[in-house]
Amino acid sequence: MVSFRGISKSFYQILSQSNPNYLASQFFSRGFSSKLFVKGISFSTTEKSLAEAFSKFGQVVESEIIRDKASNKSKGYGYVTFATEDEAKKAFMEMNGKLVDGRPVFVDNAWPRGSRGLVKQ
Repeated sequence: MVSFRGISKSFYQILSQSNPNYLASQFFSRGFSSKLFVKGISFSTTEKSLAEAFSKFGQVVESEIIRDKASNKSKGYGYVTFATEDEAKKAFMEMNGKLVDGRPVFVDNAWPRGSRGLVKQ
C-alpha cells in the first residue's frame, strides 16, 4: 500500500502544476527522437497522405504505415520520421488528437527498439 501512496502523490504533484506545458516538458526531458508513432490512422490513409498531413511541421524524411503481412491491409498505426527532433516535437504537440482523413490520430514518441522509454542515467 505504501508504494501506491508514493505513486499517487507524485501523480497528484504532476497534475497540480500550474504550467499547462509541464507534462510535455517532463516528457521531453526523458529524451526525444525524430521518429513519431502514430495510431488511429484511417484504413484509407496512404504513406503519401500521412506525410502530407505532418509536413506542415517540418521536413518528413519517411512515413510508414504498418500492414498485415497476409492481407496487406493497414493495421491502423505507423511511423513518421522528421529531419530534426525539434520538428518532431512541434508535430507531436500540434497533431495529437487532430483529424487525418476523417479520423483522430494519436501521436507519441517512437522509442528506440528495446528501450521502452527508459533512459539510463
